[in-house]
Amino acid sequence: MQIRSERPGDADAIHALTRAAFEDAPHSSHTEQYIVDALRAAGALTVSLVAEDGDGIVGHVALSPVRLSDGSLGWYGLGPISVAPGQQGQGVGSALMRAAIEALQARGAAGCVVLGDPGYYGRFGFQADSRLRLAGVPAEYFQALLLQGAWPDAEVEYHAAFEATG
Repeated sequence: MQIRSERPGDADAIHALTRAAFEDAPHSSHTEQYIVDALRAAGALTVSLVAEDGDGIVGHVALSPVRLSDGSLGWYGLGPISVAPGQQGQGVGSALMRAAIEALQARGAAGCVVLGDPGYYGRFGFQADSRLRLAGVPAEYFQALLLQGAWPDAEVEYHAAFEATG
């Protein structure tokens, strides 16, 4: 398996993969593929990495800028992260997570937020911290990873593309 940046021509495969990955997910809005498309169209898909094997693209992770109410800069939102249903549980997601964090470090990012399972994202250093908040979300599911500097105290707002529905 190889992790690489998205290339022109990958968009349709990423869309199909993301749709399939979330098709049976119980806590999904089933709009994740549209979110990735909208981020790309808005020029807000800061980092887009794919995992590829002999069968093609089997995983994808998106990173986009988030806005913090205190004006802190250099923060990103991770997600969606997608792994082909037949490849889940085989380390593809973990490899994408590590590559995404490395990409943010290379950019000099201050930190990253994610909405998801604390048991999964905690393995990569993410933690719930009351200083960063996302309205309407239980605090334990909104986690952050500080990469440099001090923890901001702010409300977090994702890009408008996260409202995409089709």
